[in-house]
Amino acid sequence: MKRVWLILTVVALIYSCGPSYEEKRRVDQKERLQRWREDSAALKVAVMPTVDCLPLFVAKAEHLFSGQGVDVRLKLFTAQMDCDTALAGGSVEASVTDLVRAERLKKQGTPLRYVTSTNAYWQLYSNRMARITKLPQLDDKMLSMTRYSATDLLADLAVDSARLKPERVFKIQVNDVSIRLKMLLNNEIDAVLLTEPQASQARQAHHRLLMDSRSAGLQLGVLAFSEKALANKKRQEQLDMFLKGYNQAVDSLNRYGMERYGHLVAKFCKVKEEQLDSVLMNMKYQRIAAPRDVDVERASKWLEKQ
Repeated sequence: MKRVWLILTVVALIYSCGPSYEEKRRVDQKERLQRWREDSAALKVAVMPTVDCLPLFVAKAEHLFSGQGVDVRLKLFTAQMDCDTALAGGSVEASVTDLVRAERLKKQGTPLRYVTSTNAYWQLYSNRMARITKLPQLDDKMLSMTRYSATDLLADLAVDSARLKPERVFKIQVNDVSIRLKMLLNNEIDAVLLTEPQASQARQAHHRLLMDSRSAGLQLGVLAFSEKALANKKRQEQLDMFLKGYNQAVDSLNRYGMERYGHLVAKFCKVKEEQLDSVLMNMKYQRIAAPRDVDVERASKWLEKQ
């Protein structure tokens, strides 16, 4: 009996030396509050698993942002709609997007500043099992895209150039870029609009390229910041430092290319490094430069017709 009491006494002493439940809870709350404060003060950017975001991935991985004195936190989404929601709701200060979606956000009451265009482009692929080799053969077929986006505009452009009736091409909204690609690879859709690196994966699976946004002279990729956020002096200072880090990342990307940074595409875009084809290996990026007026106008006018 004495032995039992001795064991219980030792156990009680051990527990009494450790922090109490209330103490642990106070510490956890303090840590959560500190993390919240740090995240609130940081510059948050919504990104997608696409290579137009690669300068941001590089700048973060190489500590180019922090080297300029700005804490940048990348918030990864797989659907542009979720990026838009975060930007409009104020949970991020910026987003990599396209001019169609950005112009729509502006029309809906979210003022934006276009900091730079990106090298994003989109390609239209037909399912190799569907035996579609030309745009007119999209008649009575399903085309996967995202409404009110660059892919929606390009889908209309494909229909118009093929002289098809709009109601004869069934535009299927699939917001998640990974799911859109899987639908093509699994032969669940007739055609799909993709950007890189998902377009590269479609090529490697031998699906047929029908249209490229670059051939239409369109440059719709953009990095947009919330004007509401930039009204804060501190945020403006962060933007200035952000731009320097972004340019450094672009310079490094253009110098070393995918041989050095392919692992970041693999990490964020879920692509194996050995799947990076020659198009991606030779991709070039541009330093900070505002989008062209002609592209902004094209996106805005298309929206007005919707």
